[in-house]
Amino acid sequence: MTMNVSEFAKILDARLVTGDAGLERQVSGIYACDLLSWVMSHASLGDGWITIHTNLNVVAVALLTEAACIIIPENIEVEQGTIDKAVREGIPMLSTPLSAYKVCCRAYQAGIL
Repeated sequence: MTMNVSEFAKILDARLVTGDAGLERQVSGIYACDLLSWVMSHASLGDGWITIHTNLNVVAVALLTEAACIIIPENIEVEQGTIDKAVREGIPMLSTPLSAYKVCCRAYQAGIL
């Protein structure tokens, strides 16, 4: 199953950090990892990528892997430069109060594997 980023954000009680940038993108999977080089070699097209990193490099990795969105757990504050870059590149960033584990659980309950 897939759903667009806007629908997925509601499931996660997430704030759309990047406004309406990329909300039509389809989330088809979840990938949780903070080691950027590992994400580059293992994340898949359409994944919602969960990471605690908030620097500019996450936008580059999301572009390279064609992630559907970047999900920042536990209401971690995102650097403004990163937000600006994500908006320019059309990469949606979501901030949720949920832990990475709970994001995965909700995604699974919604049919996203």
